[in-house]
Amino acid sequence: MTLILLPPSEGKTGRSRGRAVDFGTLSFPELNPVREQVLETLAKVSASADAFDVLEVGASLRHEVDRNTRWRTEPSVPVSELYSGVLYDALGYSTLSSGTKRRAANRLLVVSAAWGALRPADRVPPYRLSMGTTLPGHGPLASVWRDPLSAALKEVDGVIVDCRSSTYVAAWRPTGEQADKWVSVNVVRERDGVRTVVSHMAKHTRGLVARHLLESGKDPGTPKSLHKLISKRWNAELDRASSGWTLTVVEHD
Repeated sequence: MTLILLPPSEGKTGRSRGRAVDFGTLSFPELNPVREQVLETLAKVSASADAFDVLEVGASLRHEVDRNTRWRTEPSVPVSELYSGVLYDALGYSTLSSGTKRRAANRLLVVSAAWGALRPADRVPPYRLSMGTTLPGHGPLASVWRDPLSAALKEVDGVIVDCRSSTYVAAWRPTGEQADKWVSVNVVRERDGVRTVVSHMAKHTRGLVARHLLESGKDPGTPKSLHKLISKRWNAELDRASSGWTLTVVEHD
């Protein structure tokens, strides 16, 4: 089965009413002890005088930092509705057909600094935390999650389509046999033979790629079959990397 890895977004949609998070309902329950430790520390940091420095955010985001202190009681939101921004707008989860949403339920996975790994149906409260953060007492969050995620995702045996940024790749990088089916999605713009990376466009295209895969109804068995499927819509190149593969989508002006 194809696994599509997504990064979270900085923008998150909250609710004014609703039930709080229930750890017993979350995917990958083996991650719950680490989740709770990270969230407890996050709440303490967010209530401290140096919260903005530790979380590397400005004072304009005070309301989001304050919300971190209420994670146990804050209304939870389905992951399919929680994240916003360029990639998620392009994915357009709410506009997917019911059949495609069923496929998304066990093919989409968001790697989160606060929650480790989440499926679309999981319900969690909005939070402000980046995988690039170093939490006091824990160290860099990518290091905190590396072993737990490796254990939780060790049974993944299909093609892994990675739409994450490098910050989140650091938290889980497939190895061994999994690396043979790990495909990182890269996006470049080509103008007059010169290629450049444009972050906004890359996020948008990765969202479209994820949607295209879900709507295709197919599970490519190899990186080459994935390349063939993506090439039906985009100019795409597949290259063997030192670990895994890179699928480069070339957008032309």
